Amino acid sequence: MGLPVNAPLPLSVLIPARNEEANLRDCIASCSVADDIVVVDSRSSDNTPAIARELGARVIDFDWNGRLPKKKNWALANVEWKHDWVFILDADERFTPELVEELRTILASPPENTPGYYVNRRFWFLDGWLKHCGYYPSWNLRLFRHNCGRYEQFTGVEDTGSGDNEVHEHVQLQGSAGYLKGELDHYAFPTIDIWVEKHNRYSSWEAQLDLSAAARAESTTGKLKTDIALKRVLRRISRRLPFRPTLRFVYHYLLRRGFLDGYRGWVFCRLLAFYEFLGVAKAAEYRRSRSSPPPS
Repeated sequence: MGLPVNAPLPLSVLIPARNEEANLRDCIASCSVADDIVVVDSRSSDNTPAIARELGARVIDFDWNGRLPKKKNWALANVEWKHDWVFILDADERFTPELVEELRTILASPPENTPGYYVNRRFWFLDGWLKHCGYYPSWNLRLFRHNCGRYEQFTGVEDTGSGDNEVHEHVQLQGSAGYLKGELDHYAFPTIDIWVEKHNRYSSWEAQLDLSAAARAESTTGKLKTDIALKRVLRRISRRLPFRPTLRFVYHYLLRRGFLDGYRGWVFCRLLAFYEFLGVAKAAEYRRSRSSPPPS
């Protein structure tokens, strides 16, 4: 048995935001059934805080000092959460009706031995959903008891300008996790321009991480899921291979069947190869800058 249809979910939703006025209304509308919505805002210069308050969300300002923790970990540790269960929701993501109904059932009587759940995301790209390319399914640990999960923290990585919010970091959970059937809709790449802008920043992060021998995940809150840890190992191995951008394209377009997504799959996989090239080129640039003396 789930909660009554009209009853609010005993759930706190964390939405990290900065200048998200274009996304925030639809995001909050999709999760409005939650009893507690918290927008942690990085001093937006647009109407993000006003929109959040208008729609009944709590707004908490976050000023990053350039050191750890970043926004999500800071919020998990410092916000006074109304509920034990927290769902991490980016502003460009949306709850689906199927997910809401499943949350009603789970939160009506949460199992004690399952402190977290993975949710699958589907990506909207070039006016359609990606169904292959290695981007579907895309499992993320987003629902968990707030005192049982923290994002891994990478040390030894210089500031890459990628912002104050965790991007590629994964949640480390104290305990085992389940899997939700309901999905999130993810509108991360509404245009190619936005895809390029985001991945330009992400490639800087990847290049810095690649070069830093001291970079490592430090946490006492648990271990990464086995397949994520394996992907990290394979990623480190792949950095030693030649022709990485070409191999990235072959992997996503052929091995992960991106060709079944038609034209959007072709474009997306070509962009992933470009992303790989940026990471390679930036790592080489950073390496040269570190070994070269400053100009006189």
